[in-house]
This record gives sequence, C-alpha cells and structure tokens, in this order.
Amino acid sequence: PSLLYAQAIRGRFTGRGIGIIDTIHLVEVARAVEILEGSKGISVADLSGVKKWFSEYLQWMTTHQYGMDEREAKNNHGTCWVMQVAAFARLTGNKELLEYCRARFKTVIVPGQVDKDGSFPQELRRTKPYSYSLFNLDAMTTIAQILSTPQENLWLFETPDGRGLALAMKYMFPYLVDKKSFPRSADVMYDSEWPMRQSSLLFAGLALGRPEYIDLWKRLPPDSKVEEVMRNFFIRQPVLWVS
Repeated sequence: PSLLYAQAIRGRFTGRGIGIIDTIHLVEVARAVEILEGSKGISVADLSGVKKWFSEYLQWMTTHQYGMDEREAKNNHGTCWVMQVAAFARLTGNKELLEYCRARFKTVIVPGQVDKDGSFPQELRRTKPYSYSLFNLDAMTTIAQILSTPQENLWLFETPDGRGLALAMKYMFPYLVDKKSFPRSADVMYDSEWPMRQSSLLFAGLALGRPEYIDLWKRLPPDSKVEEVMRNFFIRQPVLWVS
C-alpha cells in the first residue's frame, strides 16, 4: 500500500506528500482492530492480514520521500503524520516507531507549533484559521491519547517555557464556547459548520480533569453532512478511544 498518487494535479504532479493526510480516518480503523483483537469479532487470518497491510503502509510512510516530506511539514500535516504513524505502530507492535513518535511530539511538534499563548501560528495564518486550529488541536490530543503511558504522560508534557497540550486547550476553549470572540477573520468556507464535538474536548476533559470541556463536548453537534467538514473530523467513534 502507498499513496503515490494522492493529491495529484493533472499535468503537474502525479502525487504529493501532502496527500498522506488523506488517510487520517484510518486511525479509527486501527483502533477498532485493536479492540477486536482477541475477540470473536475478527478471525486470525483477517487480523494477520490487516496488521500486515498497516505494517507495509508504515514502511512506505516512513521511508518514501513523500512520507519524509510530510513528516517535516511545520503545520497540521506534520502533526497528522505523527498521529497516523503512532496509531499504526501501536496496532502492529512497532515499539521503535512508538518511541520515535513520542520523542517527535516533545521535541518537534509541541515546540515547533504551539506558541507561548497556546495558539498555533501556522494555522492562524491560513484562510480557515478557526477550523484548522481545531483540526490541529484534535490531532495533537489524539497523539497524546494514543501514546501516553503511566510512565510517560504526554498530556502533562510541557516545554521549559510552559507550552503543551494544557496550554493549547486553555487558548482554544473560550473560542469553542464563544466562537464570535475568536481574534481572526471568519473561515472563508464552511465557517458555520464549526465547532462540532471536537475530540480534543473529550480527550482533554478526561485526561486533564476538566469537566467543563466534557460538558461543552456533549452540547456541540455530533456530526456534519458537509463532505469537506467530515474529511477534517476524523474521530467519529469516541467510544473506541475512551472505553
């Protein structure tokens, strides 16, 4: 498996590294298979086949130039590369890649993307700053949900100057409560569709002991019928992640 032809542009590119972001929804497939493992819900043959597929896709993602380009992206693309690699590595038992993703989260993702006020400058400068800030926050918190252990809790990680997930949540939460107060122009497309039940609210509410996050999550719309919005809403089955 590969994404050699993802986000191709006719006459210009047969494929691009940024197309790797289009498999973000597979993180829930990987999580579902983890839950099914050891049950009667999946056969030994099917489990072996699925793990083999994800193992081969991981190999491509981490060695092909497209994958390496995506890994080095300074915005949500780089975040989503780590999120996917972490999810697929956990399913396939790739401990080396799991440790790599933990280290990258602490040394590259958080220091490189979270500003001192908790915002994401790379997302704020886009034409859809609100939805991309939510998208990146969901991806970062999903990384913590996947990779945190009792010995290494990424939810509590902070840089020496205090940047981490708690600060990012603190920055964005008021604008989830009152979107009109967001200090940037409205998104140029689909602005009215956001926010929804952002997974960051649920995950951070549980991990950081913030019931107000969970209360808001419960009150927000659970889904959208707009395809572009659905594409950027990749945690669709929260029960997979908190059970």
